Amino acid sequence: MTGPPAESVMDMRQELGRQFRLDEKELLCVTSDLSLTGAFAKTAVVVTNERVLIAPSEGGSAIDIPLGDISSVTAAPLVGGGCLEIARQGAAPVRAPYSNSLAFQFAKLASGIEQLRHGEPLTVRIEIERSCCEKCGRLLPEKNGVCPRCVRRWVTFLRISRYLRPYTSRVLLLIGASLVMSSSSLLPPIVTQWIVDRALLPEAGQSASLDVRASLLALYVGLLVVIRLIAWSAEWAHGATVAWLGSRITADIRSQLYRQLEMLSLRFYDKHEVGSLVARVSNDSGALQDFLIRGLPYSVVNVCTFIGIFIVMFLLNWRLALCVALPVPVVAIWGFVFWRRMSELFYQWWQAGAEFSAKLGESLWGIRVVKAFRLEEYEIGRFEKQNEGLFGANVRTGRRRALLLAAMVLVTTFGVVTLWLLSGVEVIRGRMTPGALLAFYSYLLLFYGPLQWFGQVSNWMTQAFTGAQRIFQILDEEWEAREPSGARRLVHVQGHVAFREVTFGYDSAKPVLRGIELDVAPGEFIGIVGPSGAGKTTMMNLLCRFYDADQGVIEVDGIDIRQIRLEDLRVKIGVVLQEPFLFSGTVAENISYGKPGASLRDVIAAARIANAHEFIVNMPEGYDTRVGERGGRLSGGEKQRIALARAILADPRVLILDEATSSVDPISEGLIQEAIERLAVERTIFAIAHRLSTLRNADRLVVIEEGRIVEQGTFAELLEREGAFHRLIQLQYGSVESVIGA
Repeated sequence: MTGPPAESVMDMRQELGRQFRLDEKELLCVTSDLSLTGAFAKTAVVVTNERVLIAPSEGGSAIDIPLGDISSVTAAPLVGGGCLEIARQGAAPVRAPYSNSLAFQFAKLASGIEQLRHGEPLTVRIEIERSCCEKCGRLLPEKNGVCPRCVRRWVTFLRISRYLRPYTSRVLLLIGASLVMSSSSLLPPIVTQWIVDRALLPEAGQSASLDVRASLLALYVGLLVVIRLIAWSAEWAHGATVAWLGSRITADIRSQLYRQLEMLSLRFYDKHEVGSLVARVSNDSGALQDFLIRGLPYSVVNVCTFIGIFIVMFLLNWRLALCVALPVPVVAIWGFVFWRRMSELFYQWWQAGAEFSAKLGESLWGIRVVKAFRLEEYEIGRFEKQNEGLFGANVRTGRRRALLLAAMVLVTTFGVVTLWLLSGVEVIRGRMTPGALLAFYSYLLLFYGPLQWFGQVSNWMTQAFTGAQRIFQILDEEWEAREPSGARRLVHVQGHVAFREVTFGYDSAKPVLRGIELDVAPGEFIGIVGPSGAGKTTMMNLLCRFYDADQGVIEVDGIDIRQIRLEDLRVKIGVVLQEPFLFSGTVAENISYGKPGASLRDVIAAARIANAHEFIVNMPEGYDTRVGERGGRLSGGEKQRIALARAILADPRVLILDEATSSVDPISEGLIQEAIERLAVERTIFAIAHRLSTLRNADRLVVIEEGRIVEQGTFAELLEREGAFHRLIQLQYGSVESVIGA
């Protein structure tokens, strides 16, 4: 069941807006898909800086709840949905139900109302996931995606055309070549008429000697050759310019898109599959290039040719020209309606292709897991299912396109039959020469050619503009956490790190960290422990400013990291992840990634500190050994030590080790621990570890449970307290004595 159209929701919000007081403004708004009684209907919940307004679509006045009257707000989960409950002082609570699809938005809404009623800054942003087009109401091919039916082609085209501005001279050359091509296509039929009527079959009264007719024939044939040479030159210039411009513009867009992807925050990647993004860079830009090279330029040529041919036919015989042109409006309307429907199929085809690429990449990236569980046949079956889905999308698109082309051929046939019937009568009656008939026939074929081309180019245009719109969606995303205009430089760092009442959640309505308070002195070795999901890695993500805290402040040397240039901050922080990522280059290239342009001597020095030099020199090609895709030719311990060397080479003042020894053998673990102790002398180190015994040499251990710091102290001190850390030791090792004696 669907709710009322989007316009009714907008009307509800506008009606509420008219009830706003002076200086009152809307801060948050979520529309439920259920009425206050639980029926299927829209209910708008608008939060302002003064109150909460709840307006049902079925009529009746809005419920007005001042922020000062609210005692609590909860978004309680229920079977199949949930309920926003607003408890009021001295009055019955107000409950607004919603379906499961809106649980995320209402959880954020509840968090935002809580912030406002406590007088805190509003940090909640509600991004509504759109499953249907707000304009036409049709189901979107993907959530928050582009509706292929409602793509604003002219706006998209104008945005694409901006990329032409740096290449004005080539654009002018392209226009000139197009005009020459169009003009040259209009002349041959006229010359053909002269050949027939003046050289081959001269009319009575215009008879000439054989020598004169032969001379005329040679002259006209020579003229055809000259026209053809001019047309060939124009086509060559046109094709070369089109190829360069189309490829150049696509490369510019692709470069801008990749730069944008590199600069976007991790929150963006949390919401998008990598395979889908790869498809946008490759498939969408490819469709755009196809349109720019083959679609747009030749559309200009064909439009000019189409108009020119009609004018010439009209001058030759206006009655016959009108008869031939009668089906054109019908064909135009048919093509417009047809391709509007085709656009949806093209989008489904694209979506099937993107999903196919994503699943294919996923299965190949995880080939070791597939083979470990002997699920090759299962993955083959999944691939076949995806392949059949792509096949079905291709077939549906191809059949619909074939229907249009067949209709175009039918119209062409009708025009040819009409021409021979009417013009044949004109020739028999002597009101038209055979040459004029032949010229008209040539023009007719040229006239219907662009019509078929327009059907073809509409295919390219639909795919290209839909792909371009998807590209522009990414280009319009904001870059990650931009620092203010007067951001401070961070040149010399001591390594003093402080968390001041930090609260954060990947979903701000469900905090992962709650009021974290931690002060770390320069050069201190901090071990962070706790159960999975407690928030250990999240703390380090915030320190690197991969995300910004919802509340509180993180400081480096007494400066709020949001006031520091992002580049300066990350240069001073090194990270070694639990699953180190290596690029498919050499060992030296992967280590020097931490400091581009580093000398081999610096690379070797970093490898020695990380205890990686010995195994590297024992490889067949030493530091020039290629590690394979994602470092697949190396063991886990080897990859970890190369990743550690990469971080060391960058010479960070703060080093984060996120489970750096969790997946390595005891020998590698010992070598990594030795390297860490060597580094700890001059750097502030944060080490996250599930294997608690590896942190016995840390200056201080920080125990986190459910997003809060519950204990701090040395390894021995925490064991003596017999608190949270003591319980973790018992769960992991069975007894404290086994750790002490180890």
